[in-house]
Amino acid sequence: MTNEAPAPQSASTMTLENYRFPAHRLQRQQTDPDRIPLVLVACGSFSPITYLHLRMFEMANDYSRINTRYEVVGGYLSPVSDAYKKAGLAEARHRVRMCELAAEDTSSWLMVDPWEALQPDYMPTAKVLDHFEHEINHVLNGILSADGETRRPVKIMLLAGADLIGTMSTPGVWAEKDLDHILGNFGAMIVERSGTDMDEALANLKQWEDNIHVITQMIQNNVSSTKIRLFLRRDMSVQYLIPATVIEYIDQHRLYTDDGESKAKDKDKQHAAN
Repeated sequence: MTNEAPAPQSASTMTLENYRFPAHRLQRQQTDPDRIPLVLVACGSFSPITYLHLRMFEMANDYSRINTRYEVVGGYLSPVSDAYKKAGLAEARHRVRMCELAAEDTSSWLMVDPWEALQPDYMPTAKVLDHFEHEINHVLNGILSADGETRRPVKIMLLAGADLIGTMSTPGVWAEKDLDHILGNFGAMIVERSGTDMDEALANLKQWEDNIHVITQMIQNNVSSTKIRLFLRRDMSVQYLIPATVIEYIDQHRLYTDDGESKAKDKDKQHAAN
């Protein structure tokens, strides 16, 4: 990715008061005039981020280049806020920092946007994608065309694993208007995962099939944050499953240990008592 802007304030030190949309690695000009500029957004817990989360962006970039008319000009990790209340969820500030370390250590084009993580309330995925649409196409006014003479709007698309598309195809889990907004207006790139019946999931999302791109894993990688947390609780190595800088951060802050989880539970009990 080229034409980077100056590095902004670190995502992990931002607050709602001093928030600035990170665009330092966003490609500011197209290289291919015949393609549509595309930004990939992955929303998730990232507790912790794994190499599969990072590989998804690379697979989507390859897929876009080989199978579509899109030109990927940026990629964002958007961790959920603490309001999500999911089991095994480390504090947002830790998850944002781990994503930041992973992006800095392993990629030249991925960025971390802390906006969703900073929200006091749970933010639906549809609103998160609206946020990216606003920041990139309205505030930044898109990107320059390949000839440098005009500005072009950027296509924003959700990047997710097959487990997400499985929940989208289950009646009652997602609001119909949100599904229509996400899949109808933005679209999704879905990385297949063993254990998910993609044909069945897609059959229930037939009306949006033209906006759903299924990416086949040529080399199967089924590492998950859940498995990483299990290994850490059992004092087992997670080397080469997640970036080394993330492992160092987890060790430094004693995350995902039984002791750490017990403290978190005690904290929740204190809040409940008050």
